[in-house]
Amino acid sequence: MTRLAGVLLFLSALAAPALAAAPGADEPGFLEKLSPILVLLVVVAVVVARLPRVEGVVHTDAYRRRRLMNWLPLGLTYMFLYMGRYNLTVAKSVFENMKDAAGGPLMSNAVFGQIFAIGTVVYGVSFVINGPLTDRYGGKKAIIAGAGGAFVANALMGLCTWMLLGGGEGAKFVGAHFFWIFALLYAANMYFQSFGAVAIVKCNAPWFHVRERGVFGAIFGILISLGIYFAFDVGAMIVAALPLHWVFIVPAIALALFLVVDVFMVANTPADAGLADIDTADASTDGPRLGAVVVFKMMMRNPIIVTIALVEFCSGFLRQAIMQWYRIFAKQTDATLHLKSDWVYDNWGMLLCCAGIMGGVFAGTISDHLFQSRRGPVAAVLYGAMLGGGIALTFAYTTPVVGWLVVFMSMCVIGVHGMLSGTASMDFGGKQNVGVAVGIIDGFVYLGTGFMSILYSVILPKQELDAAGKITGAATNPDNWIWWPVSMVPLALIGLVLAARLWHAKPKSGAAAAH
Repeated sequence: MTRLAGVLLFLSALAAPALAAAPGADEPGFLEKLSPILVLLVVVAVVVARLPRVEGVVHTDAYRRRRLMNWLPLGLTYMFLYMGRYNLTVAKSVFENMKDAAGGPLMSNAVFGQIFAIGTVVYGVSFVINGPLTDRYGGKKAIIAGAGGAFVANALMGLCTWMLLGGGEGAKFVGAHFFWIFALLYAANMYFQSFGAVAIVKCNAPWFHVRERGVFGAIFGILISLGIYFAFDVGAMIVAALPLHWVFIVPAIALALFLVVDVFMVANTPADAGLADIDTADASTDGPRLGAVVVFKMMMRNPIIVTIALVEFCSGFLRQAIMQWYRIFAKQTDATLHLKSDWVYDNWGMLLCCAGIMGGVFAGTISDHLFQSRRGPVAAVLYGAMLGGGIALTFAYTTPVVGWLVVFMSMCVIGVHGMLSGTASMDFGGKQNVGVAVGIIDGFVYLGTGFMSILYSVILPKQELDAAGKITGAATNPDNWIWWPVSMVPLALIGLVLAARLWHAKPKSGAAAAH
């Protein structure tokens, strides 16, 4: 546990010089924006260091050191995958002020919703392919494939954006085919992105006992939360300081770098690293590896896996309804609500990062140390809080408190997501079949996101541009955004009911799990 605390301190020390080198780092207030994350990481490190060791789980120092050098590169790769996943949302703030051939916004709310929906549905469905592939070929090859493919897709989006900004025939071509170019490239990006989640869970399952996965899931969630910070706040700094195409090129460069690191550092199992394998006490079996179709059918007949997947469908809707749309809502209604000058708007990525850290640490710690490594109670408690937040949001979304409400809801839903997709999938899938298990569960997350994106592209208000390129029309009236918060309430209620059904669920160890 103290080694994990040391990693947190290492990350806080690493973040400052790494981020200080980012474009815009010399702007006033940059260190002030970063400091809450660094302080929070130090506080979490102290808390984790003081947690009691999990009873019955003992590892050698050599094992812990090698395990650290395995999951840390994986986590940092996933962090930059997040940066290369949500940079499209950051780019929208520029694209929507550019005119298409008809004089409307190049990336309107509807166009953004449709492109994001196509990408997320591809992400969700691709798990049917990538889950079995990861089980067959191992997590190391999967993370390399994910980083490599996302690198190429982001580089191509950067190239097309550079052509669009450069004028001439290239700009005319990209402008005339903007929707299909970015829909196809973002779909390709999301296909390869889907390898990341499966690879991480597949690689980590053989290295962690079921009784220590909750707290580890919290630490790992911190890396994901830092990825959100990089995507939104560092991405915004890139957009402010450099031409738009760099918001795609920077994560592409980072992914290429960590692809090389993963080749040399990551091992699929302790045995592959020259250590003895451990009994993880999850649903793993000692029989021969089953075919992908057989495993998929077995998982879909498992009521716990199916229930977790349905809960995560709700999580996918709620998480991205907040993360992708709050700043769009704030920007387009700013003439009335003045939220763009709000501290939450200016520090959106930092606050999402802090919310993710707190939600993940809260969920992981109470799961292992209060609920004996059961994930259902944590999900139910957090979904109850989300339901309360969603109801409050429907009455307060036009008031200054809206930003803090959605940050609170983000903390809850990120905590649920880490517990179920990142941890419960290991517990109930077992080492052999975890790729298919996380594929089903995380696939439902992004099917929920895809449903949200398609729904919002229809029910959210349309925007127009005046002669000066300023947003006008129905989107500027906050009353027309009522369906944004209202749509979240039924999903939160369904998620709470389903999560409550998992209250007593724990994995059966060994062969018993196969029956």
